[in-house]
Amino acid sequence: MPEMAPPPPANFKNPIPADQLAFLRDYANRSSKEIRKDKRFKNLEKQVTESTGYFYHGSKPLSDVRDTVLDNQPLPITVRDDRYVMVASAGGGDSHNFPRGFLWFDIQTGIGLGGIYFRPTNGEPTPTLTIYSRQLTDTSLSMGQLPPEFYEDFGQWAQAAGVKSISPRYFIPDNNKKYALIHDEDFCAHPDNEPAPEGCEDMNADAADVDMNAAYFMQETHYASDASAWMLTPDQVAWLAVRDRTCVGPNGVACRIRVTRQRTAVLTGHPVPPPRRAPQPVRR
Repeated sequence: MPEMAPPPPANFKNPIPADQLAFLRDYANRSSKEIRKDKRFKNLEKQVTESTGYFYHGSKPLSDVRDTVLDNQPLPITVRDDRYVMVASAGGGDSHNFPRGFLWFDIQTGIGLGGIYFRPTNGEPTPTLTIYSRQLTDTSLSMGQLPPEFYEDFGQWAQAAGVKSISPRYFIPDNNKKYALIHDEDFCAHPDNEPAPEGCEDMNADAADVDMNAAYFMQETHYASDASAWMLTPDQVAWLAVRDRTCVGPNGVACRIRVTRQRTAVLTGHPVPPPRRAPQPVRR
């Protein structure tokens, strides 16, 4: 069976002109609190953040949640290669009970992405990461389809902020709906002269599970960005029982990964891409 081709890069619209982003360089290594008082930055926030609701201890405007998480233990602003800018918060380090988030910009391409990480109480898998951008037009994405430069800076922020490598991920594009953002990291990736990381197959299986759970939650809530749901349907319960009976024996983990990814493809209506990215720093 031929290997599935990797999916294309994510699609972005309405790039922000470089002259509107150039001032970000002046804030390198300064506190995020400072830049958030700048009217020019407030304008960028509006260009990136959708006018939609988001579940954060109740349904609230996404813009309000963005402000809340960015104010929670702000980190110094990073400007990498005079181009990639990360405005972020740590949210209390390793404790997953504290929300944290970021706004990331590529000055050259005019792309902006936001992120929120916290423990929801609306019945969805937790803790969750949600990526959002009014510039995104896709309704099916894996993490590796986002810009590799973003992925690099995201990994550094995740390590600094205590964000788990494996957790339910979502994205909100320009249509104000919410979709599962699929893990495509291969946690078993390793140099040819080194053994695979210990426990990596279980990590790949865990990633497949949380993708399926995220896709299931969004299907059940009709892709609403601020929905709640607290039960599995009989159909999903029955499917889990069939998987557990099917995937036994010495190849049980590989079977679980394959079957779970097939289920996720059914739930999302899109093929699940094969793992193709180097893993982030591991935070179980």
